[in-house]
Amino acid sequence: MYNSEAELLFPLRAAPDLEDLRSPEWRKLIQLITRSDADPLDQFGFVYMMVKLGGCVSCNSDSFRAMKGCAACARQTIRRYRGSDQELLNLFNASKKEVVNYLNRQETH
Repeated sequence: MYNSEAELLFPLRAAPDLEDLRSPEWRKLIQLITRSDADPLDQFGFVYMMVKLGGCVSCNSDSFRAMKGCAACARQTIRRYRGSDQELLNLFNASKKEVVNYLNRQETH
Protein backbone atom coordinates (compact mmCIF):
# COMPACT_ATOMS: atom_id res chain seq x y z
CA MET A 1 0.00 0.00 0.00
CA TYR A 2 1.46 3.33 -1.07
CA ASN A 3 0.97 6.51 0.96
CA SER A 4 1.26 9.73 -1.02
CA GLU A 5 2.31 11.49 2.19
CA ALA A 6 5.56 9.49 2.34
CA GLU A 7 8.72 10.82 0.73
CA LEU A 8 12.31 9.66 0.39
CA LEU A 9 13.60 11.93 3.15
CA PHE A 10 11.97 14.08 5.81
CA PRO A 11 9.90 16.76 4.03
CA LEU A 12 10.12 20.25 5.47
CA ARG A 13 6.37 20.61 4.91
CA ALA A 14 5.90 18.28 7.91
CA ALA A 15 7.81 20.55 10.32
CA PRO A 16 4.82 22.71 11.39
CA ASP A 17 3.16 19.54 12.73
CA LEU A 18 6.00 19.26 15.26
CA GLU A 19 5.65 22.75 16.74
CA ASP A 20 3.54 21.92 19.79
CA LEU A 21 5.34 18.74 20.83
CA ARG A 22 8.04 20.17 23.07
CA SER A 23 9.23 23.31 24.87
CA PRO A 24 8.98 26.97 23.85
CA GLU A 25 12.60 26.76 22.58
CA TRP A 26 11.61 23.91 20.27
CA ARG A 27 8.61 25.93 19.08
CA LYS A 28 10.96 28.84 18.27
CA LEU A 29 13.16 26.51 16.21
CA ILE A 30 10.17 25.26 14.22
CA GLN A 31 8.99 28.82 13.66
CA LEU A 32 12.51 29.82 12.57
CA ILE A 33 12.78 27.12 9.92
CA THR A 34 9.23 27.46 8.59
CA ARG A 35 9.24 31.23 8.03
CA SER A 36 8.99 32.34 4.42
CA ASP A 37 12.37 34.07 4.75
CA ALA A 38 14.04 31.22 6.64
CA ASP A 39 17.75 30.59 6.15
CA PRO A 40 18.13 27.57 3.84
CA LEU A 41 21.06 26.35 5.97
CA ASP A 42 18.76 26.23 9.01
CA GLN A 43 16.22 24.31 6.96
CA PHE A 44 18.81 21.86 5.60
CA GLY A 45 20.22 21.36 9.10
CA PHE A 46 16.77 20.62 10.48
CA VAL A 47 15.93 18.20 7.67
CA TYR A 48 19.27 16.43 8.17
CA MET A 49 18.63 16.15 11.92
CA MET A 50 15.19 14.66 11.31
CA VAL A 51 16.57 12.22 8.72
CA LYS A 52 19.07 10.96 11.31
CA LEU A 53 16.58 10.82 14.19
CA GLY A 54 13.77 9.25 12.20
CA GLY A 55 15.84 6.78 10.22
CA CYS A 56 14.55 8.10 6.91
CA VAL A 57 17.41 6.51 4.98
CA SER A 58 16.20 3.01 5.85
CA CYS A 59 12.52 3.78 5.20
CA ASN A 60 10.94 2.35 2.06
CA SER A 61 7.49 2.33 0.51
CA ASP A 62 6.60 -1.02 2.11
CA SER A 63 7.59 -0.06 5.64
CA PHE A 64 5.10 0.68 8.39
CA ARG A 65 6.63 4.16 8.78
CA ALA A 66 5.99 4.98 5.12
CA MET A 67 2.44 3.71 5.35
CA LYS A 68 1.78 6.13 8.23
CA GLY A 69 3.31 9.04 6.33
CA CYS A 70 6.21 11.34 7.07
CA ALA A 71 4.31 13.78 9.32
CA ALA A 72 3.03 11.02 11.61
CA CYS A 73 6.46 9.37 11.70
CA ALA A 74 8.14 12.68 12.55
CA ARG A 75 5.65 13.40 15.35
CA GLN A 76 6.29 9.96 16.80
CA THR A 77 10.06 10.43 16.50
CA ILE A 78 10.02 13.74 18.38
CA ARG A 79 7.58 12.49 21.03
CA ARG A 80 9.73 9.41 21.67
CA TYR A 81 13.02 11.30 21.82
CA ARG A 82 14.35 10.65 25.33
CA GLY A 83 16.82 13.50 25.50
CA SER A 84 16.13 17.00 26.68
CA ASP A 85 14.99 19.81 24.44
CA GLN A 86 18.46 21.32 24.80
CA GLU A 87 19.92 18.09 23.44
CA LEU A 88 17.55 18.33 20.47
CA LEU A 89 18.67 21.90 19.84
CA ASN A 90 22.30 20.78 20.11
CA LEU A 91 21.58 18.05 17.55
CA PHE A 92 20.09 20.66 15.24
CA ASN A 93 23.17 22.88 15.60
CA ALA A 94 25.52 19.94 15.01
CA SER A 95 23.53 18.85 11.95
CA LYS A 96 23.58 22.37 10.55
CA LYS A 97 27.34 22.52 11.12
CA GLU A 98 27.75 19.22 9.25
CA VAL A 99 25.76 20.63 6.32
CA VAL A 100 27.86 23.81 6.27
CA ASN A 101 31.10 21.81 6.44
CA TYR A 102 29.95 19.57 3.59
CA LEU A 103 29.06 22.54 1.42
CA ASN A 104 32.39 24.21 2.18
CA ARG A 105 34.26 21.05 1.15
CA GLN A 106 32.27 20.95 -2.09
CA GLU A 107 33.23 24.52 -2.90
CA THR A 108 36.93 23.76 -2.56
CA HIS A 109 36.76 20.90 -5.04
